[in-house]
Amino acid sequence: MAAFIGRREVITLLSGAAAWPLAVHAQQDRVRLIGALHILAEDDPESRLRHAVFKQSLRELGWTDGGNARIEERWAGGDEGRMRKYAAELVTLAPDVILASGSVTVRPLQQATGTVPIVFVQVVDPVGSGYVDSLARPGGNTTGFTNFEYSLSGKWLELLKEIAPRVTQAAVIRDPTRGPGVAQFAAIQTVAQSLGVELSPINALDIRDIERGLSTFARSTNNGGLIVTSGGTGIHRNVIIPLAARYKLPAVYPYRYYATEGGLTSYGPDTIDRYRRAATYVDRILNGEKPADLPVQAPTKYELFVNLKTAKMLGLEISPTLLARADEVIE
Repeated sequence: MAAFIGRREVITLLSGAAAWPLAVHAQQDRVRLIGALHILAEDDPESRLRHAVFKQSLRELGWTDGGNARIEERWAGGDEGRMRKYAAELVTLAPDVILASGSVTVRPLQQATGTVPIVFVQVVDPVGSGYVDSLARPGGNTTGFTNFEYSLSGKWLELLKEIAPRVTQAAVIRDPTRGPGVAQFAAIQTVAQSLGVELSPINALDIRDIERGLSTFARSTNNGGLIVTSGGTGIHRNVIIPLAARYKLPAVYPYRYYATEGGLTSYGPDTIDRYRRAATYVDRILNGEKPADLPVQAPTKYELFVNLKTAKMLGLEISPTLLARADEVIE
């Protein structure tokens, strides 16, 4: 069963820095500057956890923020204007490497620099998006860690039917303006007919669109929901999850933090592990390696989380078989 990192562990990560051992291989000749551009807001609980784990992992690799390294971070909160502004700001600081957190942070950084190394996390289809030449040989100044292949999106609908067999209509909350949002929806469509489910796409870019779309969709019967990965769904999850509860919609989400915040169930990669692994690439770049020589890496494990409290509120009986498969059952 996967480990669950809660508030107490976050506090430990933030307060226990003095106890983390320094690796002997870190360069000590000058203070190295590490930039970071985050799609989520600074006060977002998931963002704080990612930040803490990234800093801890760097510390374990020998890079101490405020010591031999300095981390300059910007949080865009899903605002594309701020992303472009902050990308330009970070590049102007001439960092040694930049962490790009979220798919939509990569393009403005690449537009701002073709030389500063970029390590991305939380990105779907970096090849199709044009961020890298290939997974094995990224080329250019960018490499990093992908979330999953598009085929995983179809499994979300299969999971929805397993957890709520009565569902015959599913709202798909996604970003229709970007390739990953379109491709994830297409992958869901490939399995929808065989499962007897009709899909209703809902725009995730604006809170009003989400509220209006779900309000209209909730008038139908035998319905449920799928929330695909995008900046909009992550930023607006504090609206999406309560609306799903209000309208009694069983819904499947892409990441653990949705389930821990009240979503019914989630299936996807460990988002926090992305930041531990990203720290290793940052370390390798600071020690002289080139992004072009570091292959883009895919997740090594996918996690299933089930929120029993939400299931009971929705009147759902979760099968013992599904609970046995879960990495974490939230009660």
